Amino acid sequence: MVSYLAKVDGMIKEQDALHQVPWVNLYPPFEHGELDRMSKELGIPLDFLTDSLDVDERPRYEREDEATFILINSPVLNDEGKDSEAIYITIPIGIILTPTHLITISSDENPTLEKFLENRVKNFNPADRRLFVLQIFEQNVYRFLEFLKKLNLRRNLIEQELYHSSRSSELQQLLRIEKSLVYFVSSLSTNELLKMKIKRIDLLKIGNEDPYADLFEDIIIDNSQALEMSNVYTNILNGTMEAYASIISNNLNVIIHRLTIVTIILLVPSMVASFYGMNLDNMPFTNMKYAFPFIIIISFILGLGVVYYFSNKDDIK
Repeated sequence: MVSYLAKVDGMIKEQDALHQVPWVNLYPPFEHGELDRMSKELGIPLDFLTDSLDVDERPRYEREDEATFILINSPVLNDEGKDSEAIYITIPIGIILTPTHLITISSDENPTLEKFLENRVKNFNPADRRLFVLQIFEQNVYRFLEFLKKLNLRRNLIEQELYHSSRSSELQQLLRIEKSLVYFVSSLSTNELLKMKIKRIDLLKIGNEDPYADLFEDIIIDNSQALEMSNVYTNILNGTMEAYASIISNNLNVIIHRLTIVTIILLVPSMVASFYGMNLDNMPFTNMKYAFPFIIIISFILGLGVVYYFSNKDDIK
């Protein structure tokens, strides 16, 4: 789907023709040959468009003729919804700068770009392309921070549930959170390196011009903060998973220990009963009138003796 967008009367509105707008937004589904047509119409390499749709592409920038291509990773909710998959994943956002237009393209409807389309970004004007790129960076970092807070809250709630019962469903949820954090750490790291390189070579032609330079510096700081939060949450989650693995292993050892003691306690009466279950002559008490209850009482006393022995052994309680 291709949208030609411009700011009219303070609102972002879709227009009919390319020459009327400074911003072109693209996302699937595309008609057959639509990307080729847009590549020729906008005067940009087709690779800039197709690479932006590949979820495995790494953040980077490229220049070709008069077109500049910037690719960053953005967090989105995982629509698959499988219990074994991450809650959040990251997908690329392609930003292409030409002498007359700014083109954004993503493999899905992206929440970061949706904020611009819904006029929820302050002081946004697509005609100011340098500010627009910085605002995309800014909103993308805010999206990471928002999702990180949600993941941490979810982790805390799951840990509270695990205090009362170590069910596999809660552990699976922690694993999904861990996978999400792996995506975030990887994407934030590469995004940070890309932004620092863009700033160093002054790709956006900002220089020391205020307020662009200050905004870019704040974005890099926020990105570093999000990366630090991701690493901290990852370490906490890893420690939590290891702690619960140790607790589960310890609980299992305690249960096996108790079952072993119970087995030994039951073994003595069973052994006495098995002796009298043999078809042998001259067994003790065989000619007694009350042999059966007497043998039962002896077995019970022997069982109590074993219980008393184990109850007074501190090293095996």
